[in-house]
Amino acid sequence: MSETRLLAQFVAGLTARDVPNDVGDVLKKALVDAVGCGLHGLTTEWGRMMQEFAREEGGTRPEAALWATGGASTSALNAALAHGTAVHSFDFDDHSRAKIHPGAVVIPAALALAERTGASGQQLLTAIAAGYEVMTRVSLASNPSAARMRGWHLTGTTGTFGAAAAGAVLLGLDEAATASALGLAGTQSAGTWAFNSDGAMSKRFHPGRSAQSGLMAALLAKRGYHGPRMMLEAEDGGFLSAMSDEARPAEIGRGLGSDWRTLGTCFKPYACCGSNHSCIDAALLIAQRESLTLADIARVELGLGHVVTKQTGFVYHPTTVLNAQMSIRYDVAVALADRSVYLEQFTEQRIKDRDVCDLAERTSVVFDDEMDAVYPELYAGKVTIYLTDGRSFTQRVDYSKGMPENTMSLEEIERKYRSLASFAIGEDAAESLLAPLHAAFDTDGVSRLARALGAVRISAGS
Repeated sequence: MSETRLLAQFVAGLTARDVPNDVGDVLKKALVDAVGCGLHGLTTEWGRMMQEFAREEGGTRPEAALWATGGASTSALNAALAHGTAVHSFDFDDHSRAKIHPGAVVIPAALALAERTGASGQQLLTAIAAGYEVMTRVSLASNPSAARMRGWHLTGTTGTFGAAAAGAVLLGLDEAATASALGLAGTQSAGTWAFNSDGAMSKRFHPGRSAQSGLMAALLAKRGYHGPRMMLEAEDGGFLSAMSDEARPAEIGRGLGSDWRTLGTCFKPYACCGSNHSCIDAALLIAQRESLTLADIARVELGLGHVVTKQTGFVYHPTTVLNAQMSIRYDVAVALADRSVYLEQFTEQRIKDRDVCDLAERTSVVFDDEMDAVYPELYAGKVTIYLTDGRSFTQRVDYSKGMPENTMSLEEIERKYRSLASFAIGEDAAESLLAPLHAAFDTDGVSRLARALGAVRISAGS
């Protein structure tokens, strides 16, 4: 059976009973994390702009609540666009070593369509599980490192498949229609790393657009619109061959239904690119162990592989918040200065701080064979700090905080949620959302959560 049909068969046959408890536990954390990130994202300029666009261009179809608007709604397609952009608006959302951010795509798409269709909580759980699994496997099959080196932003390119899979579950599509939905999703696939050249907003937009496009694919397939049912493996124009010359199609079916790639989901304690987290942890371990101050540090050296060097190892210039979030030199420097890499480290003022920028200038990137050999199976980082007194200290971290091997607990995810959501809507409103978030996968959980998310209002900056 072809790779596209394998995924279609899996999605069309999936039920809530097929979702293992440990996968469900990951997705419960993912939902809380995504909503916290999304509410905070609506306080950013780019998050507000996209929500305003979705509201104004959504027509007269009140299908899905617009988060934190006091009761406004829009079409399911535009809600997915707005909320996918919001969740990814501060690069704080979940990710995986498949080099994707599944939560920013799959959760907004599933919530919007589940509200439109009146789905149960168990149907929502099944849809999100299908979306995460499909998106992750498609990215792994494309060979994430090779696709990234070609310039593709995999959250954008593979996200359409994840959203279409979630949509197929909620619409009850059979195997053939699901294959069409995946094909229509793949032909809308888009997203490149051009944003890295000047810190543009397009990175924030990719998950929202993928969520919207994937839902469109599923809705069209429901109407009988025939999409290419060999989208992944087609010799001429197939997704996998388009993404890289080193595709690994066997990753689509390897352990499908029993070995859940969703369990590889990573959560972020730091508000920056996930590829930078191990170096941040390594730098903080040295600084805390040796009680270092900035005055003690002569220079810093980061050992990286090819992909991370290209993606985040560029020379830092204080231009935009996104540029700082992507820059491993800035992220390590600000971690050493502040002992934190959170919201406060990515303000327009902080990213231009002279002391931090000076240390970023004294931070060099060198190619490291060991780091290159293990990436992306390990997002490992190696840091050497050279002191003004001539001493030096080296630390390697293989599993940064938030990786499945060094996981963030539900309690830690909730603390992060409270911080982000309280900033956006106030402490009381943030706390009021936790109960419907935890009950989202119950019988009437979808409608309860949708009402609650729509009823609150953004208060930050007002």
